[in-house]
Amino acid sequence: MAPSPSAPRTSWLAYAKFLALFTIVYNLVEGLVSMGFGIADDSIALFGFGADSFIEVGSAFIVLWRLRETSGCATTALRRERRAVLSIGVLFVLLAAGISISSILQLATHGHPGTTVPGLIVSLASLAFMFWLWRAKRNAAKALDSRTLEGDAACSLACIQLSTVLFIGSLLFTLAPALWWVDASAGLVLAVFIAKEGLSSIRATRKPDFSGGCGCH
Repeated sequence: MAPSPSAPRTSWLAYAKFLALFTIVYNLVEGLVSMGFGIADDSIALFGFGADSFIEVGSAFIVLWRLRETSGCATTALRRERRAVLSIGVLFVLLAAGISISSILQLATHGHPGTTVPGLIVSLASLAFMFWLWRAKRNAAKALDSRTLEGDAACSLACIQLSTVLFIGSLLFTLAPALWWVDASAGLVLAVFIAKEGLSSIRATRKPDFSGGCGCH
């Protein structure tokens, strides 16, 4: 259960760590399943979605690393916060580049998956879990005033957007298999969402007034 808004900071820190651990376990399973089906069925969108799950895992590990520093507004805490947010952004950009290249190659060769039923199942399951996880992380970020947690919540929001794109693309191809380009196009759309979040995080860390959200005003 989430702590009450008036709960002490220690309770919210414990809750944030729990959310990070849950994210790691869930996304490891989701990533392995999605990438496995993506490779087996030649689905760029499903493979890219699975790869994003591992970005979520990396983001959660960054959160756990950042939460080791709990002191107020020390210079070292701000530096850790900046590095953590930057790391999340770089992970996003690298993933977006990989998905874009794969999608373009698939479009060039007129490649398409054999079936998108796994994509429908995975995307629906992800939407069910990620909406709750996104809201929980957003509340924790607000309670702890942490940009790292905000960035991690953005990862979950991006996953919701990716799940929606994957669901729509999978549904269209299932209903109309003649649309061979749907999977690769969905992959490109996923890459745009991912790159947008990544560049936003990177730009934030380059601002001179970056505060780290550690409660220092």
